[in-house]
Amino acid sequence: MRISSAQAASRDPVIALEHVVKRFGRASAVEDAHFAVARGEFFSLLGPSGCGKTTTLRMIAGFEQPTAGRILLDGHDVAGVPPYRRQVNTVFQHYALFPHLTVRDNVAFGPRSRKLDAAATARRVAELLAVVRLDAFANRKPAQLSGGQQQRVALARALANRPSALLLDEPLGALDLALRQAMQLELKRIQREVGITFIYVTHDQEEALTMSDRIAIMSEGRIEQIGSPREIYDAPATGFVAGFIGAANLLPAVVRDVDGTAVTVELAGGQRVTVPAGSGAAAAGSTVSVMLRPERLRLAESAPPDGESLPVTLEQSVFRGPVVRHTLRAADGTVIVAHAAAGPCLPAFRPGLALWVSWDADAPRVLPAAGRSVLPATVR
Repeated sequence: MRISSAQAASRDPVIALEHVVKRFGRASAVEDAHFAVARGEFFSLLGPSGCGKTTTLRMIAGFEQPTAGRILLDGHDVAGVPPYRRQVNTVFQHYALFPHLTVRDNVAFGPRSRKLDAAATARRVAELLAVVRLDAFANRKPAQLSGGQQQRVALARALANRPSALLLDEPLGALDLALRQAMQLELKRIQREVGITFIYVTHDQEEALTMSDRIAIMSEGRIEQIGSPREIYDAPATGFVAGFIGAANLLPAVVRDVDGTAVTVELAGGQRVTVPAGSGAAAAGSTVSVMLRPERLRLAESAPPDGESLPVTLEQSVFRGPVVRHTLRAADGTVIVAHAAAGPCLPAFRPGLALWVSWDADAPRVLPAAGRSVLPATVR
C-alpha cells in the first residue's frame, strides 16, 4: 500500500513545528505554524512577499528564535541551539561560493571543517559532483561557471555534510526564466537521488507545483492549506489559495439548498447553479464563492442543451500561443476568464459578442466567501 507524504510526515518526521509563533515587537510574522515534514520529502512554503515563509525557514535554520511554540529536528527540541549545531544546511538566492576556491574545494569545505579524513572527503565530493553533473568542472573557479552551474555547486556544498534537511530560500530567483525552469527539474532530480528532505521557500507557483511532494500555502503569517500539488490545485480550501495557486474565477453566491449530492447556489446575477455537495462545506443561507478554473470553461454562441451555463458578453480575447485568454462579463458585471485552445474560431470571437459559458458538473467548488485576501472573480 502506498503511503502518502502526509502519513509519512506523521510517522517519521525530520522536522516538526508545534504551534510556532514569531513576533517582531507588535508585528506578527508567523501565527500558529503547526506541521511536520517527512524524511526524504520535498516540502515547499509558498506565498506572496511578507507572508512569513522566509521567517519560518529562518526559525528552522536557527537564525531566528520562535516567540512561542517548539521546533523539533529529528525529534529533539532545538530551542537555543545555534545554526551551526543544527543538522540542517541552507542555500540562499545568493550562493556565497568562495571565489578563490575551485568547485572541488568549495564542495569539500564542509567535510574538511569537520575533520573528515582526506580519502572520505574526496569520495564524498566526487559522489556529489557526479550527482549535480559537474565532474568535468571540478577544477574551475565560480567565476568560470554559469548561474545554473554555480547554483548546483552551492547545492553540492550544502549537501556535503549530509544534513537531515536542506533549506532553500528562493535559490532560483536570480536565474533567467529558461534556466530557472530547467533547474526546477534538476533540483527535483537531485533531491530524489540524495534522498534528503528539502524545504523550499518560493513565491513562484510553477516552481512549487513542479517540484513539491507537498505545499504549504501561507498568507499574512498563517498557513492556509497544506497538501499535494494536485490537492491544492483541485481542492483549494480558501479563496486565497484558489487565487494564488493557478488562476481562478471566484463568483460570489448565496447557498439556497443543500442535499446529499448537490448544493444549489444563487449567483450575484440571480441565476441558480448546482455544485457537487462534496466540493466544500456550505450551509443554506451562507455567502460563498464558487470557484471555476479558466481551463474548465467552454464557450458557445448558444446555450448548451445540458449542464450548467451562464450568459456572458465577450470583452477581450488575447492570443497566447497554444492558449487564448477570453475575458467575459456576466449580466451582473462579474468578470470571468476562460482559457481555450487556439483555433480557427478565434476570429469569430469579437468584443461585444453574446456567448454562453458552460462547464462540467465536477468543475465548480464551493469556497468560503472571498475576504480581504482575494476579491471575487479575480484571476491571477
